[in-house]
Amino acid sequence: MNEPRQSDAIKPASAARIGIGGPVGCGKTALIEALIPVLAARGVDLAIITNDLVTKEDAERLRRSGLIDPARVAAVEAGACPHTVIREDPTLNIVAGDELEARYPGLDLMIFESGGDNLASTFSLDLVDWWIFVIDVAGGGDIPRKRGPGVMRCDLLIVNKIDLAPHVGVDLGLMLSEARKLRGDRPVLTSNARSGEGIAAVADAIVDSVLFKF
Repeated sequence: MNEPRQSDAIKPASAARIGIGGPVGCGKTALIEALIPVLAARGVDLAIITNDLVTKEDAERLRRSGLIDPARVAAVEAGACPHTVIREDPTLNIVAGDELEARYPGLDLMIFESGGDNLASTFSLDLVDWWIFVIDVAGGGDIPRKRGPGVMRCDLLIVNKIDLAPHVGVDLGLMLSEARKLRGDRPVLTSNARSGEGIAAVADAIVDSVLFKF
């Protein structure tokens, strides 16, 4: 019997896979938009998979942005609670990731954006190697004290929209102090995705944690 040729074998996924989750409106898509040019400038070859309930709105937004080849953005429609397809049964996302990686075999990084969910949202490690949870000051300065699994278990917590703190009555220093106290050694970063503030530090964290060749 002939041995299978190398070209016939299924190639294992080689791109690092990270997740970005957080509540509705916290700025997940804006964060990705801000990260794309920063990571591209560092030579990171990337693709993106978005998750929405019954639409492809976030994927279409990224495709229209002009920041990335539209073909490198895929969409998954959860059809249920957003955390279902990133935690309980991530098969749809795994398949979408495998298809993108087969199309672009040189990928370094694949970003999975969860649909907007609550503080209990977490990613299955069958889907991603490392994940980010985004909260924002407009959601309330008491979010860290609520100790949701997303806030507590993520590899990197980002407090976004920091420019809004004085306008919504949030003590940003206290919010960050409480978040860092609760998370111990796990990192907490701040950002304003619209202005780009803090985005380089987020890119540094991704590169240092999952892209070891850069």
